This record gives sequence, structure tokens and C-alpha cells, in this order.
Amino acid sequence: MTDTSPFILPKAAGTERRQQVRAPFRKARRERERVRLLGQTVDLVRPEEVLHHVETWVEARRKVLIANHNLNSLALLQKEPRLQRFYERADLVEVDSTPLIHFAKLLGLHGKAFHRCTYLDWRDHFWSLVDRKGWRVMYIGGAPKVVERARGRLASEYPGADIRVRDGFFIATPGSRDNTVVVNEVKAFDPHILFVGMGMPRQELWILDNLDALPNCAIFSVGAAFDYEAGEQKAAPRWMGRMGLEWLFRLVHDPKRLARRYLIEPWSLSHLIVSDLWTAFRAKRIGRAA
Repeated sequence: MTDTSPFILPKAAGTERRQQVRAPFRKARRERERVRLLGQTVDLVRPEEVLHHVETWVEARRKVLIANHNLNSLALLQKEPRLQRFYERADLVEVDSTPLIHFAKLLGLHGKAFHRCTYLDWRDHFWSLVDRKGWRVMYIGGAPKVVERARGRLASEYPGADIRVRDGFFIATPGSRDNTVVVNEVKAFDPHILFVGMGMPRQELWILDNLDALPNCAIFSVGAAFDYEAGEQKAAPRWMGRMGLEWLFRLVHDPKRLARRYLIEPWSLSHLIVSDLWTAFRAKRIGRAA
């Protein structure tokens, strides 16, 4: 049977991507690209810039943390205060939300549509880079058969990548036998990239609890990234992401799980929205081009 997953690429896709004309991007971060939105610090960076910084960090074998913010994470911060420590330790915080980018622009900040960054936005570029560099990538999270299927597909498409997976069905309490085994597996593999995809806020808190024990590598919180790679979940077309409609696509496909997240949780941010609007109004930034 033919595999119709949106992420199964033709064998020559990686080569073709490298032959395409690349859009220019900034290789140095600017102060105005780190901004405050709804009480949190985020980085307005393009996907290409994220991978440029990651490549630099990996080559230096630095331990870095790449986080992301969306409306769900902002709502969870109000319920789980420890999450704040995770974001404070992050070296880069992507904005995984087109509505947040539009809100930044409304506030007169340096927000552009191409600043939306999530795994699905840079996955092709990322795996092409991993394939070319021969990096070791480890993913923790998901169901055993699902992550193994994702690993197999990615290994077939990107034979230069060294990929290890570990399902997320373990007791993640610091000091527990399960958790010690998982941390030791990461140390033994010594990845260049560590993806942790156990859902918010479990993945962020696991990284926070184990960060000091993990080897020097670039650590990402990526949610269900490998569920998409395995074809377990269907990804929205990227044009929907760019237009800020990805939430609607996901809601239609999984209303029972996501209705509260998309239709109720954002209202808990109302006071932060009003505060940002008032601050921008007083600073006379609203209505002014960034």
C-alpha cells in the first residue's frame, strides 16, 4: 500500500531543497527581536535563524534549551508556576502561534508572519541538516510503536542521521528508577539534539528536573512531533499555519481533546492582553509600524 503521509518525501527531496534559492536571514540576534508578550519573554526569529543558531551551538557542543510559547503554554503558566523556571532557563523561545505574532504587531513590536516557528515549520530543513552533518538525534515521548515507526521513516529518508527513540511511558519522578534509566540512556547515546515530546507541561518539567544531568546538546520541547512523522496525527497544511488557522484544523480533527484548549483557555489570558494593550497605548506604540 502506498504511504500518503505528508512527511514522506521523495528520495531526492533533500537534494532539491538544498538547490533552491534560500531567503536571506539574520545570523546575529538583535535586541528588538527579544520582546515581552503577555508577561513572557519570546524571540521573534525565523525558522532559518533558529537552525543557524542551533548549528552553531551544536558545533560548540554547548548545552542549550530551545522552548516555545503559544496560547496553551501561557495558560498553563497560571496553573503550574514551576513552568516559569523552565522558560527562564531557555536560550531561545520560539513563538508557536500566529495569533501571538499578530498581537505583537498590533502592539507596535517587531512581529512579522515569518516569525512563527514550530517543528513543522522547520522540520524539512532540520532533517536535511542532520542528514548532512551526521548528527545523533534522540526523541523521548509518545507510544512505543509510534515512535519506532517515526524513527524508521526518518532513518529511511535521512540515512545520514543517527536516530534513537524512547517512548514516554515511564515514571518521570526525579530519582525514580524509570527516570534514572532514561537519563542514563540519553547520556550513553550522547545526542547532538534531544527532542522531548511528552506534551505540555510534562515535557517542560521533565527537562527542567533533569537539565543538569543531561549531556551537552541542543534540547527542544516539541510535543507530538514524532506522532506527525509516524502519520499518527495529521498535520495542517502549512498555509493554514501561516494564516493562523492551524488551531481550527486541529480542533475539527480532535474536538473532544482540544475544545477546552482553543475555545476556553485563551479567555484566562484576558487580563494580560488588556495590560499589554494599555502599556503599548501609553508608550504610543499602537498603530505605529514596527
